[in-house]
Amino acid sequence: MTGETSHELSVERRIAAPPEKVWEVMTERLTEWWCPKPWTTEIVEMDPRPGGRSAMIMRGPNGEEHPQEGIYLAYEPGRRFAFTDAFTVGLKPQGPFMIGIFEIEPDGDDTLYSAKARHWTAEAMEQHREMGFEPGWGAVADQLKELCEKEA
Repeated sequence: MTGETSHELSVERRIAAPPEKVWEVMTERLTEWWCPKPWTTEIVEMDPRPGGRSAMIMRGPNGEEHPQEGIYLAYEPGRRFAFTDAFTVGLKPQGPFMIGIFEIEPDGDDTLYSAKARHWTAEAMEQHREMGFEPGWGAVADQLKELCEKEA
């Protein structure tokens, strides 16, 4: 799915697990689902509050490293969190790429999960799409879904 006027890319999944379980896995077990396998995630620091640091390193199977440094913009327990790479701690600007928004909502006995990437420009959005947004973020959503449903 895309939102062309908002420069947004998104994925959604219906997860056969209660929102409480999905939120727990989303926030407490990030290293188990954040990167498409065989990539891994190392948490450097997560301070889940507006302005708090969000820092991790994604590692590939061939020694690739992609550090991510930014801040949380929003953190609503049981509902959503959002971060950006446009700033580091202390609101120090850096070259922005996107705002990531991860939300859940009850859907009967299940949970609707959505992940959105909003970009400053159409060019940045297209760059993210070409980098493999749909297959990458889709795989991550599937990994989250599998973990939650296995334990529901």
